[in-house]
Amino acid sequence: MKVLLLKDPKEDDCGQDPYIRELGLYGFEATLIPVLSFEFLSLPSFSEKLSHPEGYGGLIFTSPRAVEAVELCLEKDNKAEVWKHSLKEKWNAKTVYVVGNATASLVNKIGLDAEGANCGNAEKLAEYICSRESPALPLLFPCGTVKGEILPQMLKDRGIPMESITVYQKVPHPGIQVNLNSYYAKQGVPASITFFSPSGLAYSLKHIQELSGDNIDRIKFAAIGPSTARALAAQGLPVSCMAESPTPQGLATGLRLALEAPRC
Repeated sequence: MKVLLLKDPKEDDCGQDPYIRELGLYGFEATLIPVLSFEFLSLPSFSEKLSHPEGYGGLIFTSPRAVEAVELCLEKDNKAEVWKHSLKEKWNAKTVYVVGNATASLVNKIGLDAEGANCGNAEKLAEYICSRESPALPLLFPCGTVKGEILPQMLKDRGIPMESITVYQKVPHPGIQVNLNSYYAKQGVPASITFFSPSGLAYSLKHIQELSGDNIDRIKFAAIGPSTARALAAQGLPVSCMAESPTPQGLATGLRLALEAPRC
């Protein structure tokens, strides 16, 4: 059964995208098409903040891209040695909060310990942070231009200080239309399409509607998390599946149930 995932391919230690492998175990033939590109912003300002851990109570990472921004700061400002020998240790003396295992893995790679990896979305992470002792200093939150307001609002309501800095923005991937045209020409209409972010949905939906035509009602639409599910519903599309967790296993389980369900 053919399923389409609108995300970047990412190889793991086995040399294969974990979503391709996990869905394959369930009998799905998955194809990945990237729909987002990223541009990094305000890196000099972010780099300066990273140089002063004494001014913050910790860090919050809700996306892999925010961690990549740290890596770019270290590369561009030749801070790798300073990070390795002093800054990393100073940040590790504080709490580093993350959403999801993918982000946690990248945080670990830059030498930081992560908490909250099992929180599947920003709302759950906010609940986790609120359950901890409130820091006296603000938590530094590198984020994208389109960030959910749930986490900042929940922390504000609980009096937990936070300082956000925009370090990246999402832009449409230049190959969306060509890649979707090629997929539909070769594979036909997929049994399911999974969206991984509201932005990815916004950039690709028009092309999918045009290519699917009257067959769009045959497609089971899936979302990787609640914000993407809300974006799908806002477009008037039925959400046949929302992954229990933003992981290959969570999506595979949800898709199996959705695609086995009888059509109304």
